[in-house]
Amino acid sequence: MIGAGSGGVRAARVASEFGTKVGIAEEKFLGGTCVNVGCVPKKLFVYGSHFAEEFEDATNYGWNVGSTSFEWSTLRDNKTKEISRLNGIYEGLLTNSGVEIFTSHARFEDHHTLVINGNRIRAEKILIATGSTPFVPSLPGSDRVCTSDDMFHLEKLPSRIVVVGGGYIAVEFAGIMNGLGVETTLVYRGPMFLRGFDQDIRRVVVHELEKKGIRLMFNTNIKRVEGHRDRFVLTTDRNSSIDTDLVLYATGRKPLTSDLGLENTGINTRENGAIEVDECYQTAAANVFALGDVIDRVQLTPVAIAEGMAFAQREFDHRSSSVNYSAIPTCVFCQPNIGTVGPTQEDAEREYSEIEIFESSFKPMKHTITERDEQTYMKLIVDKESDKLVSAHMVGPDAGEIIQGFAVAITAGATKAHLDQTIAIHPTTAEEFVTMRRSRTN
Repeated sequence: MIGAGSGGVRAARVASEFGTKVGIAEEKFLGGTCVNVGCVPKKLFVYGSHFAEEFEDATNYGWNVGSTSFEWSTLRDNKTKEISRLNGIYEGLLTNSGVEIFTSHARFEDHHTLVINGNRIRAEKILIATGSTPFVPSLPGSDRVCTSDDMFHLEKLPSRIVVVGGGYIAVEFAGIMNGLGVETTLVYRGPMFLRGFDQDIRRVVVHELEKKGIRLMFNTNIKRVEGHRDRFVLTTDRNSSIDTDLVLYATGRKPLTSDLGLENTGINTRENGAIEVDECYQTAAANVFALGDVIDRVQLTPVAIAEGMAFAQREFDHRSSSVNYSAIPTCVFCQPNIGTVGPTQEDAEREYSEIEIFESSFKPMKHTITERDEQTYMKLIVDKESDKLVSAHMVGPDAGEIIQGFAVAITAGATKAHLDQTIAIHPTTAEEFVTMRRSRTN
């Protein structure tokens, strides 16, 4: 195995449990992007950034919080301690499963041979699970910007930041920085961020982020970045400039396939470097497989884990195992959160002859006695002919926790009638999903 991230670790452990002799090469850190510079530290930062609002809201519940202040180094260093603990756990999971760990770069000499730390190691089967890395487009001054990897180790918190991008990472870090008191501007080249999400969800998030004081600049491209240290000027294609202390480019991630020696294997890659595989994750070299972000199918940690499990079961336990890509739930930890499973309304309208839309928008109960103007939005899409749930979308606190259950329901083929028959838990936000009775007129 090459790469000890989510997919590689799962595949290695399961393969070893099936009696296979397994080695795994990782040159950077155990746990991959998610554990070290992705999902885990990012969500810790989200938690940390939300306390400012909690302190404000507490006064309406009778708490005299008094003066507050924030120390960036404490959050950063406590995050690092937790990540170190998780690195140790991953090492233990691998060694306890009998997997040999090589802490070095691996490169193909041929499709059966890897060179690791100067040693040639031959294997019957090789799995590539090297993940992805931040992508920064080429423009004047691009060497002056930072990426999401850098954000977890900043020496100090800036007073102002410009976040360039419109996907998960850009929107999440805009919320984190804003919550920590940083003057935040989000610049995106398109008309609205979070492309690929339901249009109603995107509109709600735009309004909520603007209410929180984040400056949103759509249909805007950065032409060049000038400055140094902690003073930068960004020139846009709209004859304007932006002064800032830090520039974060969150413009996507690209498969990490450089310097793997793929040219020695006959393995094919796409233009962006993604490794081409079939439905069984097999490459053009019959004994070499690839999964996770490096194949650029669905760049989500749980998907890589599922792919790693399916690969190991198929190749080392001879099971007919596969991954269901049809109803993958996901969450964006912006503030408020997005949780979603199933197609957008636009996609559902193309897939089904007739759909019904059920939705609800309201102020969460918590804020009925605070002065916070924050709305929760929930939306169900139903196939009218079969009454089956097609998708569920939500913007609001704990959206991911709530949507996880709907992922189970949709996968199991639940219908709107099933929701209507379900007793609500009151008073909760989640109960709105089982009390929607009137469909929206489109």
